[in-house]
Amino acid sequence: MKIGFIIYGSLDTVSGGYLYDRKLVEYLRTQGDTVEIISLPWRNYAAHLMDNLRFRLPRDFDLIIEDELNHPSLILANRKPHPCPVISLVHHLRYSELRPKWQNNLYRVIEKIYLQSVDGFIFNSKTTRGVVQGLIGNGKPSILAYPPTDRFGSAVSEEEIREKAKISELRILFLGNVIHRKGLHTLLKALVQVERDGTASYRLDVVGGLSAEPQYAYEMERYMLTHHLSSKVRFHGTLDHQPLIERYKHAHILAVPSSYEGFGIVYLEGMGFGLPAIGTTAGAASEIITHGENGYLIKPDDVVKLAKHLKELANDRELLVRLSLNATKRYRSQPKWDETAENIKGFLSRIAGANSHSLLPKA
Repeated sequence: MKIGFIIYGSLDTVSGGYLYDRKLVEYLRTQGDTVEIISLPWRNYAAHLMDNLRFRLPRDFDLIIEDELNHPSLILANRKPHPCPVISLVHHLRYSELRPKWQNNLYRVIEKIYLQSVDGFIFNSKTTRGVVQGLIGNGKPSILAYPPTDRFGSAVSEEEIREKAKISELRILFLGNVIHRKGLHTLLKALVQVERDGTASYRLDVVGGLSAEPQYAYEMERYMLTHHLSSKVRFHGTLDHQPLIERYKHAHILAVPSSYEGFGIVYLEGMGFGLPAIGTTAGAASEIITHGENGYLIKPDDVVKLAKHLKELANDRELLVRLSLNATKRYRSQPKWDETAENIKGFLSRIAGANSHSLLPKA
């Protein structure tokens, strides 16, 4: 197949969504498919809407995949009839994120129009599939294909988990771009409470880019300084491959209390290193984290509950070991990426091979 893949910016962008896109492109190419990246420039939402005045779908492909993140740029481009089948890869919908109601109402209208304009879907989670089908129904072909979470190999051993649990300070890892949605402010506020209580020793490593929302990143660094957390918190910036593996190996737990996650690759990756995960009840984290078994789920911005769970894990190392061992079990139960990618390729081949879109619902 000759496939066009539409994204914003660079395929090498460090985030869970771009990791999914990148690994899918790599797999398809290894299977003999030609995949051409069609990159639109990163700008603000209003500017992306203006792309509709000039961007049109190219005509020389067997199939086009669109990262749903690009939806504001593609509404008019997707006007039917399409030059070839158009499949949307949906990580999560913008209107699902936590923001003022009037904004999400606007995004909901725009995303609904976009979702109705494509021929089928690749969903990264049951949660995402449910949100989309709740908005437009389930009349379009789709596949549920979980993200790649096994890029670092097999899970750590029980001996490694028990040995690391003997380290006195609780080593916490936050991994994600430093943006409001990822909830670093909630974690820092919880650590202030832990600090005031004085019963737990901890260290926090923050791994993630600081440029996506620079004002928010600046505020987080200022908060850390103002509340005298500098000796306990370290910002590492963006890491990948071996430096990231080292951070995973160094940590006891992973805490990313996002206001919304479409899936949460990072939670499962951390579980492969024996890290219980702390996420929130909003979005798809509950598909990975079982509360009290391999981590904890809190409501978004619930500083008190987050502080409570951090103190529990710091002070009860048998609890930490139990959750860590359960985390590795959850990691091992996840489908391998090659299996998932093979299913995606089969789905795309069936769509591309449908004579005159005969397998696709009519517009």
